Amino acid sequence: MPASVPPSGAASSVIVGTRASAGKSARVGTRRRNPRPLWWRPSTTAEGLCRPRPNPACERRSPPPPGDRGRYTKAYRATVPSVGVVRAYGPEGRAGQGSGFVYDGHLVTNEHVVAGADTFEVGFAEQDWRDGEVVGTDVYSDLAVVAVDSLPEYATDLSFVEREPPVGTEVLAVGAPFGLGQSVSAGIISGVDRSLSAVNDYVIPDAVQTDAAANPGNSGGPLIDLDGDVVGVVNSGGGENIAFAVSAALSRRVLPSLIETGAYDHSFMGVGLRPVTPVLAEANDLDAVRGAYIASVRNDGPSAGVLRGSSGSTTVNNVQVPTGGDVIVRLDGTPIPTLDDLSIHLALETSPGDELEARLVRDGSRRTVTLTLGERPSP
Repeated sequence: MPASVPPSGAASSVIVGTRASAGKSARVGTRRRNPRPLWWRPSTTAEGLCRPRPNPACERRSPPPPGDRGRYTKAYRATVPSVGVVRAYGPEGRAGQGSGFVYDGHLVTNEHVVAGADTFEVGFAEQDWRDGEVVGTDVYSDLAVVAVDSLPEYATDLSFVEREPPVGTEVLAVGAPFGLGQSVSAGIISGVDRSLSAVNDYVIPDAVQTDAAANPGNSGGPLIDLDGDVVGVVNSGGGENIAFAVSAALSRRVLPSLIETGAYDHSFMGVGLRPVTPVLAEANDLDAVRGAYIASVRNDGPSAGVLRGSSGSTTVNNVQVPTGGDVIVRLDGTPIPTLDDLSIHLALETSPGDELEARLVRDGSRRTVTLTLGERPSP
């Protein structure tokens, strides 16, 4: 039976005709062991001499330098002293728990973290706990501000980004998932201009989507870029590679008012809206699937007598679709390709009392109307 040949380059011997004798085995036909390392292979130099050449697949990588081992670490270390754990207590004990971060001498968190509570504890690094008091909340943006009794000196203000980072930007979620303080998870911005559900069928516009893991307890903590600037305030997530944050742009508008007055006034059109979908565009003879559809108009709202809601319905592809409502395509000269764009424009560019010029499609023709924005009612 022919002897088996070992793989090329293997340091081994061929065993043929082995026999046992007093606990020993005899080897015959043993080949010389190759003394060269596995990474060695010949290479010819300009002088015609051979020299060893490393195999890139077997090269060892240099370890990262000690101390700062990456941009994630640098951003985390610059941010985490300003991030705290928020514990909220009510008449029946603990009412909620989340995260928060220092901004303008106060602690920013989510409204849903502090809702229904009257006593608050804020924990910073090394079990440094302080008492807190809520000074402002806004349910429509899910933001809240807590005044902390004597902030630690190391807990300095964090800054929001000035411009919306593009999709693909690397980010970190810093906070206390499941109460585990000073935790961090990494990801990217997966999407922008998202809409999150809020009370009374309203939405939180301009939200940031990320695949950085966020779990219960992360709410209210900062989503930061690798420069340590806040991209958004973490709002929701379930560890499923999809989480959301209230955008820096909306936070920059709401938080100063919460600090100064305890509340924020949102613009109000007094209409019920629907996105323009292919079936809705077909039912209403629209030229393109663009704009925001006015499904209803509140009788006592700012749009009464100015905008028109649905007057009927029809069936398209076995789906009941409203018809007859106005379709807004521009606000103050700004294109409104989607319902989300209308919500973002109202939230970031307008205030109650502003006069708004709306370009719309009604009965197949375009026209421009003007309305004065009101103040969104309390929930």
